Amino acid sequence: MMPSLFVAHGSPMIAIEDTAYADFLGELGTRIGRPRAVVVFSAHWESARQMLSTAARHAPMYDFGGFPEALYQVRYTPPGDPDLGQKLAASLQELGVSVEQDRHRALDHGVWTVLCRLFPKADVAVIAMSVNAKLDPKEQYRIGAALGPWRSQDVLIIGSGVTVHNFELLRQSQDAQVKERVLAFEDWLEDALKRWDLNALFHYETAAPHAAMAVPRLANEHFVPLFYAMGAAEDQGKTTTLYRDLQWNVMTNSVYQFG
Repeated sequence: MMPSLFVAHGSPMIAIEDTAYADFLGELGTRIGRPRAVVVFSAHWESARQMLSTAARHAPMYDFGGFPEALYQVRYTPPGDPDLGQKLAASLQELGVSVEQDRHRALDHGVWTVLCRLFPKADVAVIAMSVNAKLDPKEQYRIGAALGPWRSQDVLIIGSGVTVHNFELLRQSQDAQVKERVLAFEDWLEDALKRWDLNALFHYETAAPHAAMAVPRLANEHFVPLFYAMGAAEDQGKTTTLYRDLQWNVMTNSVYQFG
């Protein structure tokens, strides 16, 4: 049985920088082994209708600017699995989730920068999924839960985002109080995840300390992949913290395992 994961993708530079976090992702990929396929709900693919990639072969999308040329030279071209994609779409449709398949979309950096560390040989089939940040967290969780049974078929499910993602905080990166607030939010989140407290998590905007700062309401797309990944392991209801760190003092590099 594969777990499901929430993985922070932070800066696209994780694809080429030699950091402790990059090393951790490489080690995590080794521990996981080689799954049949990996399904990634990415913060950088937003849509009102659930989208699912069914390309036979993927190319990377360089959906960012101002980075070193070496980053744009990274070629991560894993296979897709159109047949599995159609089966996943059917699993969602059985629960009344409207799904549209996309056979042409390249992999955004929420997908390939993480996967090139986890599976550097690019030999694991990838199916990218969109997120809808405007959905109620219960619905995001339900969509993830619809795919949960595929974990027993050696399918790894990942939510790729960042739990504290607010670019306004970068101007306050040396402010000790801001750092304390970021950590207070992440401490609350980690505790709620480990208790599998769905009521608190679904109402994080009012339940969590400093939630408006950590997850701005109009910029919550990086937070919601957490609910999709968590839902995929609702049958076990268990959370393990695999990694916690800060980037630039005010952004989180957190990895949680569900199941």
